[in-house]
Amino acid sequence: MAGGAGTRFWPLSRDVKPKQFLDILNTGKTLLQDTINRFEGLCPRANIMIVTNESYRDLIQEQVDIPGENILSEPMRRNTAPCIAYAAFKILNRDPEAVMLVSPSDHLIKQEKEFKQIIEEGFNFVENNDVLLTLGMKPDRPETGYGYIQANTKKPVEGYRNLMKVKTFTEKPNRELAEVFLKSGDFYWNSGIFLWKVKSILSSFEVHLHDMFSTFEIHKSKLDKEDEESAITRIYSECLSISIDYGIMEKADNVYVKCSNFEWSDLGTWSSLREHNNKDRDGNIGNLDSVFSYGVRDSIIKLPKGKIAVIQGLKNYIVIDAGDVLLIVQRDEEQNIRKYIEDIGDKYL
Repeated sequence: MAGGAGTRFWPLSRDVKPKQFLDILNTGKTLLQDTINRFEGLCPRANIMIVTNESYRDLIQEQVDIPGENILSEPMRRNTAPCIAYAAFKILNRDPEAVMLVSPSDHLIKQEKEFKQIIEEGFNFVENNDVLLTLGMKPDRPETGYGYIQANTKKPVEGYRNLMKVKTFTEKPNRELAEVFLKSGDFYWNSGIFLWKVKSILSSFEVHLHDMFSTFEIHKSKLDKEDEESAITRIYSECLSISIDYGIMEKADNVYVKCSNFEWSDLGTWSSLREHNNKDRDGNIGNLDSVFSYGVRDSIIKLPKGKIAVIQGLKNYIVIDAGDVLLIVQRDEEQNIRKYIEDIGDKYL
């Protein structure tokens, strides 16, 4: 899934080029490229589909070598349920017995050997059962920015490692509730990574999002034909904007979670980027070769290529120079960036 606007990394991430198409981690690769490479050995390139907003098709073709017919262009944003339904019906047309993995394109995953082992174990489980499987991340702090999955830890699935039935989903909790979740040991962060047979997820759409299922079902024969673009525009115009979590995962009774502990982040904030990046001796991250810093600590500094900055005395700041926009904000005020964007207006989105 690569259609998000990525406003949390504003002003580097903009509507014309959101964070999944940027080298946010300074690895030499964009988040999308890292995601595609992560599935080497798990899935042939010919079987990878990228669902995105139609305005990003050219960006994807510049960055990733996959067949053009595997780039599914959404005519409008309708959250993750229609996105997943679109891909599922396309896969159904090609291979009705297929197993499907759904992943965001803009997450950080380290310890990739462990990740691949968990995915392979997950494939084995969903191939042999009519289930919906999600990866749950073991929490190490009372995080309020993630959704939580409660697992039936007292009754793990026999024959599988760290695999349990889901009891409840909870959207982003307040601090007090997050602390309760952490102490209980039954709750895991919702990673947004899913595995299932394509038939299993479409059966769930038929039950829990019946109108959406019916709309796709009527037009499914056109989804690999010349009139696919007009068909998907009509489908999306009739689709409810809803997430897969609200639409299906919270309602279905065949949902399981595979509990995982590889390093993961949805990279939802500038501060989360700092947590997972190499810091200098003063706790700073960014393209620091271009910065002459004096007494700067625990800050995030991003500059355009070829630009030099002299910065003195900043502590716990975010400094992002995007060329036409300069953002300087205290790290503990980062949640206000959305308000600042609203004040500035659409011109700089």
